[in-house]
Amino acid sequence: MIPRIETDRLILRGYVRDDFEDYVALWQDPDVVRFTGGRARSVAESWGRFLNIVGHWALEGYGQWAVIRRADGRLIGQTGIFRAMRGLGAEFDAAPEAGWILTGAAHGQGYGGEAVDAAHRWFDASRHAGPLHAMIEPENAASFRIAERFGYLRGREAEYEGAGVVLMRRPAQR
Repeated sequence: MIPRIETDRLILRGYVRDDFEDYVALWQDPDVVRFTGGRARSVAESWGRFLNIVGHWALEGYGQWAVIRRADGRLIGQTGIFRAMRGLGAEFDAAPEAGWILTGAAHGQGYGGEAVDAAHRWFDASRHAGPLHAMIEPENAASFRIAERFGYLRGREAEYEGAGVVLMRRPAQR
């Protein structure tokens, strides 16, 4: 049910139960949480989010993938499209949201752009294709570069869970 996507260096695939330990480590990595609220997730919170990711595919027909580095089979991040229902206004919550994160050890090697490209190509070719949103903390220059590369336009600033964020929109690509 969850599509598997392969690129030159990555595999995007659905999470499996054996990924949970690596998922917890991902969301406790200081380089990951620095721009995602600033705090590491507990194991219990990670379990709830992990289940949410797996279940999202069943409910919406799209979701987030585990990003696996082909060279060594390691989980190095996640990317995909999801509906977060953040309560940031009808104009933001009306469309699905895209997101991407990588472990600190994978930063600066082009994996983020490669993973986001694969996820967006899949989404744009799917029956769900349409506009997308993204939410990025103002200091996250690397994520802004990725967002702008894929056609996201800066919108208004907002606050989400105590952090300032910039809301971005990508028009439908069809």
